[in-house]
Amino acid sequence: MQRKLISGIAGILIALFIGAIIMIAQGFNPLTTYGALFNYSLIGLFPLATTLRNSVPLILTGLSASVAFASGPVNLGQPGQLLMGALFATIGGLYLDLPPVLMIPLLLLLAMIGGAMWSGLAALMRRWFNMDEFITTLMLNMIADFLTYWAISYPIFDKTAFSPMTPQISTNGWLPVIGEFNTNVIVMLVAFGVIYFVFSRWTAGYEWRITGQNSIFARLGGCKIDKNYVTVMLVTGALAGLAGGLVVMAGPHRFLKGLGANYAWDGVMIAVVANNGLIGTLLYGLFFSSLQTGALGMELITAVPSEFIQVLQAVIVLVVVAGRGTLDILINKTISRRKAREHAT
Repeated sequence: MQRKLISGIAGILIALFIGAIIMIAQGFNPLTTYGALFNYSLIGLFPLATTLRNSVPLILTGLSASVAFASGPVNLGQPGQLLMGALFATIGGLYLDLPPVLMIPLLLLLAMIGGAMWSGLAALMRRWFNMDEFITTLMLNMIADFLTYWAISYPIFDKTAFSPMTPQISTNGWLPVIGEFNTNVIVMLVAFGVIYFVFSRWTAGYEWRITGQNSIFARLGGCKIDKNYVTVMLVTGALAGLAGGLVVMAGPHRFLKGLGANYAWDGVMIAVVANNGLIGTLLYGLFFSSLQTGALGMELITAVPSEFIQVLQAVIVLVVVAGRGTLDILINKTISRRKAREHAT
């Protein structure tokens, strides 16, 4: 764990240094730019609360991808599963009228069902027709995109709106706000805690991890490969669906065109950078959220285009992923030399 932390921090610092070189080449001051970036994302209650709120879909979709990749299935359907979760939560919020204490958990459950149902389709196609989930989940993303666009354009279209969107859900389904902080962060942390406990402490999680590392060994050891495959697909789909539900319930409280943005693909990217580690996914999700949240403030203060953050994110991915092996070798050599000196004395 400590070695991964050192490797990750070193990779981020190198990426920030490369970003600074790019800014200098373009005539910008990197210290001022980075200062404005993190000032508008971490300094003060409102920027910090915004960063935390924006991190929720990144972390949950990243967690979905990390659990799937570490367990074997190549579930790349997070964008579609997020949209279906958002749609299910929206429909529930439009047509149900319950007290908040019942409404909020029910909408969260509907969001997870929507995501799990969409990932379950890919799992069933794998079980029944031996279709690779790598392909089917990608194809289902497009279907979910068109399906939800049709839904918000016709059957549940807000007739007072000038672009595709639904009416606002019942206020009983809005997530409460404590001061500047939205409680979607609490829901995300609870979901993360449950998944971390299952993945790290339960027998089921052990079987998932072993299957991801060596499926033949897991099968010979008595693990139910097919059952675990379906379970992992459903769980990871539910996580992505929960992300979609929280996006709606935390605001704008309706399904808008483009609701999913790039949350899910950024989540997949975070899972890759974190090397499928759950703690790493949480930390990288927070870091990438701080970059994205501070981008507009950075542009306002320093005139550096907010698109620079996309470049910086790409550099971070390349440096951390490509340099992971090299950094591990350097760390191992450093540790070995230190131990050799200790033995010599």
